[in-house]
Amino acid sequence: MEKVMIYTDGACSGNPGPGGWGAILFYGDYQKEISGGKKDTTNNVMELTAALEALKLLKFPCQVDLYSDSAYLVNAFEKKWIESWQKNQWKTASKDPVKNQEIWQELYGLTKTHQVKFHKVKGHSDNEFNNRCDELARNAIQNL
Repeated sequence: MEKVMIYTDGACSGNPGPGGWGAILFYGDYQKEISGGKKDTTNNVMELTAALEALKLLKFPCQVDLYSDSAYLVNAFEKKWIESWQKNQWKTASKDPVKNQEIWQELYGLTKTHQVKFHKVKGHSDNEFNNRCDELARNAIQNL
């Protein structure tokens, strides 16, 4: 199985407000940057969208290391929240509907195609790839 490394980040100017996301995919010697934005969104939606859009680019099943500064994204998979949500018909432990359910469902499906390991990185720190994703996300907001 091919190995891919992905860094992602999302940003919002106000929450909700205009938002952007950025991702960098690494495959062998190949590196690809992607980004996008939305006029009215939330920070969490942008964090999830960055991961989703990056995973959607993969053309065949891959072994993926995905790095994000979003505890919301990383914990949902690493702490198995998403599996509980799915078993409970997309309801939280307090029986409320899971927010951003459509994005979570699509992400969850992609983790069944690919072997994805989520890694939490410190945001706005000395991680060059996380910083670059943040820059991509902020530029996407400027370009809306």
